[in-house]
Amino acid sequence: MSDAAQPTAAEVRAAAEAVKAALDRHLEAVERRSGEDDPAVYAAFNELAATAEAYDELLYDAYDEVTPFEIPGDDTLPAYAGPEEPSVLSVLIRRDYAVVEPQRLLAQAQRVADLDPDVDADPEAGGPGGAAGSVHAALGVLFGEYEPDEIASRHKEFGLEEGDSTLWVAAGDEPAEPGEWLSTPFDQADPQRVVCRFDVSAVFDEELDLDEEIEDEGEFGSSED
Repeated sequence: MSDAAQPTAAEVRAAAEAVKAALDRHLEAVERRSGEDDPAVYAAFNELAATAEAYDELLYDAYDEVTPFEIPGDDTLPAYAGPEEPSVLSVLIRRDYAVVEPQRLLAQAQRVADLDPDVDADPEAGGPGGAAGSVHAALGVLFGEYEPDEIASRHKEFGLEEGDSTLWVAAGDEPAEPGEWLSTPFDQADPQRVVCRFDVSAVFDEELDLDEEIEDEGEFGSSED
């Protein structure tokens, strides 16, 4: 425990009271929620997460102790600051893949081209050498043929391995004009207008495995004296 700039007992107590108040506000928001994605609940969640994190830090600095709970996602997005009743939504999706079996990818692209000769002849789709001429060309063929959700569900068939993915639902003020944002689709993404988000990552599985391992050790103990 560091002796530098340690918080006072009063500061720790004030942080604890802030957590209690945030808990009450979160419960009240949940009890009054208007739907599954109520922004008031989301805002109360973020406030609770921020106060809990502040209390945890002060508690550790002052007493070298920590709280027994952790609220996920408390440092990923700021508090929601969009309209309470959004009438316009933007859905932002990112999915990462690794090309682990290039030959499978090339074969699948060539199969698409065999069924539709225009694909292989299209320089935008097939590129130099046709659909199976390069990984770059094959990716253009497959992502031009299949919807992103189908790619996601069949990624192994295409020689791909899933990485992290995220989906953000952001509130807007009014519909965009046709073609308005197509050249820069993600530049106007405002984290403060994200109504909800859904993340998928192997890191969550690793954390779950670690928690299970800790629980097993706690249950069975050590065989060494």
